[in-house]
Amino acid sequence: MKKKKQLPVLEKITITDIGAEGKALAKIDDLVVFVPFVVPGDVVDLQVTKKKKNYMEARAVKFHHYSEQRCEPFCQHFGICGGCKWQMLPYDEQLKFKQKQVIDHLMRIGKIQLPEISPILPSEKTVFYRNKLEFTFSNRRWRSFEELSSAQTIEDENALGFHISTHFDKVMNIEKCWLQDDISNRIRNEIRRYALEKKLDFFDLRRQEGFLRTMMVRTTTTGEVMLVLVFFREDEPKRTALLQHVADKFPEITSLLYVINSKANDTITDQEIIPFKGNDYIFEKMEDLTFKIGAKSFFQTNSTQACRLYEKARDFAKLTGNEIVYDLYTGTGTIANFVARKAKKVIGIEYIPEAVEDAVNNSKLNNITNTFFYAGDLKEVMTSDFIREQGNPDVIITDPPRAGMHEDVVDAILTTNAARIVYISCNSATQARDLQLLDSKYKVTAVQPVDMFPHTHHVENIVLLELR
Repeated sequence: MKKKKQLPVLEKITITDIGAEGKALAKIDDLVVFVPFVVPGDVVDLQVTKKKKNYMEARAVKFHHYSEQRCEPFCQHFGICGGCKWQMLPYDEQLKFKQKQVIDHLMRIGKIQLPEISPILPSEKTVFYRNKLEFTFSNRRWRSFEELSSAQTIEDENALGFHISTHFDKVMNIEKCWLQDDISNRIRNEIRRYALEKKLDFFDLRRQEGFLRTMMVRTTTTGEVMLVLVFFREDEPKRTALLQHVADKFPEITSLLYVINSKANDTITDQEIIPFKGNDYIFEKMEDLTFKIGAKSFFQTNSTQACRLYEKARDFAKLTGNEIVYDLYTGTGTIANFVARKAKKVIGIEYIPEAVEDAVNNSKLNNITNTFFYAGDLKEVMTSDFIREQGNPDVIITDPPRAGMHEDVVDAILTTNAARIVYISCNSATQARDLQLLDSKYKVTAVQPVDMFPHTHHVENIVLLELR
């Protein structure tokens, strides 16, 4: 058996910047070294974990000097759980790096003329800001380095928490997560306590067997709570007892649902959602609008900041009430409904039929009658015949997935000669690529980064383009 080559330890390396995917970086000769959980100004010893021709990856094993930019992480799981990798950076420093990331992508990849980029909109809440979290049950919990090196017998292998990013079958038990209202922590910890007491089987991800599989908690600013418990197999007495215990313990839960999912993957979009208590939906409010959210519905996970994002997008659209608006990648129609009262007509197009149903229902819920939604692949739906039938758009709002827009969609947009395009993106790199494709007819006149996810490297960006 070939012996694995020992990778080196690099001593007293100064971290200089933050780069792609939120990892900090240092330079050694001509090589870039990517390092998680450190900040510019830290001086560290690095254990190299991967070595390639042009770069290395490493982890900090010793700190010689702590950067003045550094602050104390607030979560007990920091450094292991990969959810909030920037906790050691003060929030104002996080915003600076996010702003820099947007500018870098638009200039380096887009290579187009840009206006002055507006300062990033900070999130009003930097903790407990998410409205949705999903947790996994596992009978193979992640063990710390200390536990692995100890001779002590591990008695409890069960965990309810988050996957460790480098080990699909390892789950870290989460005591307290700072991302969602504390009701989420209380529900999760009580379910774990009950399951251990009653000796319920936690899922085995390798063997694909067990009883308790996953759980999802959704909350709203209106105070409603949804819990979805997912079981791998049916065991009615045990399932009913657990659900009833949760219902009795947490009267705050307004929607208690369950799923029996025996598939090889965790997704429940193709599964039957079964109500145990309460409604099979919850309501969220933005401005004077109400949105109905089911277990399968897509909804921005930072509700308060999403409202600010949509307000800014609506401002960029400069609607007077006479415009035909196309809302591309409309999802559940949140943006379409958000702008409808200031437009003549809104056409929403979305790939997922179930999302379109949600969009239609949300329009009905808010007595909005000038929205029209269509399901299908955008590059196939948005034909010249479709545009002729629906009316040529005066304004296009597009909010594509991280991969950006298909080139055929960009070409279809260019044929419309719409006066304005509002491009919302969760990935400014692919956004920059698309802006370059649109540059032949459209000039970027405004850029507004928005922070939706504090303590992570993710950033949303809104760009206004106007016909040349």
